[in-house]
Amino acid sequence: MSNPTVVDAVAYLKNQLPKGTGRPLAGDVVAALAIAEKQSKQEKQRYAYEQLLGQWQLGFVSGTQKKLPARPGAKPITQLGKGRFLPRWIDISITYGPQQALLNSTLIASQKNDDASELGAVVNKVALGGVSLQLSGPTRYWAKTNSLGFDFIYLRGAVGSLRLYDAPVRGGVEKAQAFAGLTLKDQAFFTFFLVEADYIAARGKGGGLALWTRVG
Repeated sequence: MSNPTVVDAVAYLKNQLPKGTGRPLAGDVVAALAIAEKQSKQEKQRYAYEQLLGQWQLGFVSGTQKKLPARPGAKPITQLGKGRFLPRWIDISITYGPQQALLNSTLIASQKNDDASELGAVVNKVALGGVSLQLSGPTRYWAKTNSLGFDFIYLRGAVGSLRLYDAPVRGGVEKAQAFAGLTLKDQAFFTFFLVEADYIAARGKGGGLALWTRVG
């Protein structure tokens, strides 16, 4: 089900495009991702949580934009933005894995539900030069919709080897313990519609699309 434009975008992000080949137009990538999402829904594609495990580099985002409705008084319509490839000098990666490996023991979600095996953790890292910020927290995978709910509740900040902050944020401990009992609508989430060995794509709760490539 791989779309050629998406494949080319992945090749560009991984520096694997043939010489003389330019990167795909951002608008074409947005359109291709939207088509892939529609096909995934039509075919009722299902992915296993294990397919998401590992580290992924964020390479492309669509963003969203508001369109004024034709009818006076109606709410603005949220549409996909023009899209853009992220600059190579910004390192934004996300890692999915077991809570025991990625979280402090005090932040491991209480597993009092029938889907405890779908509970995990996420680490989102942003690095620019010598400055790095790392947010982490619990996740829960909702297999029926290919959705991964998450919450960021722990922050680490550093400049080079100097750690400036390393502690829970936003009531981290309490939120971690309550996380497993939340429904999907109560969580931030990504709904995945493309999951391949070397790339994944999803729509966020806010409506934007994102494309990541596997690290390593």
